[in-house]
Amino acid sequence: MALPRIGITTGDPAGIGPEVAERAARDPSVLDVCEPVLYATPGADACRPGVVSAVAGRAAYQAVTRAVRDALAARIDAVATGPISKQAWARAGLRWRGHTELLAELTGAGDVRMMFYAGRLSVVLATVHVPLARVPGLLTRERLETTIALAHAELPRFGVARPRLALAGLNPHAGEDGLLGNEERDVFAPVVATCRSRGIDISDPVPADAVFRRAADGEFDAVIACYHDQGLIPIKLMAFGRAVNVTLGLPIVRTSVDHGTGFDIAGTGVADPAAMISAVRLAARLAAVRTPAPVSG
Repeated sequence: MALPRIGITTGDPAGIGPEVAERAARDPSVLDVCEPVLYATPGADACRPGVVSAVAGRAAYQAVTRAVRDALAARIDAVATGPISKQAWARAGLRWRGHTELLAELTGAGDVRMMFYAGRLSVVLATVHVPLARVPGLLTRERLETTIALAHAELPRFGVARPRLALAGLNPHAGEDGLLGNEERDVFAPVVATCRSRGIDISDPVPADAVFRRAADGEFDAVIACYHDQGLIPIKLMAFGRAVNVTLGLPIVRTSVDHGTGFDIAGTGVADPAAMISAVRLAARLAAVRTPAPVSG
């Protein structure tokens, strides 16, 4: 049986993306499970290491669009993306905040969500790249229901036939029934009731200082986090370099690294390719899945 072809985008050419992508593409554990296909942009090697620029941002964007186009045309079976600089994209005049928003538009997807998979702990983000002050207003019933439904629908691809989901509280102690905040009582509780009526196994809001530990101990298969740092801090504490970013809701398989551009070490040759290797290997496993089967990072 032919191995799946996995497109690897090199990310911002001024960062560590090209280095980790190229090293991952040569890694024996990657070559055992897939045929890697590198996506870089001609001329990008002229970018200075560690320097944010519009040229670098445009180059990273073009690599992603080429890979997605090939994935939609079935010329490759999945895409694993290297890290990009949001500042470089902004300088290039690109309107997307990052990969997730761009991928949704390129593929014509509806609702998409960012999930970080780390074996013992998986986290799905209800909101992503927005200022913290805007988070409470964005946590509407519709957004939370969609996030929970996507996690419930997609986790079987990871070998979880009956997902057990936990909903992290927004406020300290999950609001203490309105004493420390009203969101859990007024918004989250009705969402939980609706999702349960649809057959989804979802917890009541759990205080965020406890829910990730409980999930890592095996009580839940994934945690629905309210905002970026709430979900990413425990993931990076427990599994930095091994966690894989997976975009839920796309018509293609897309994974990515759990780190940034590493401008401070770009060009020094010391970047660790472990996260990219994990992202490519998971992309290969997901691309090959036809029925639910256990997936290891």
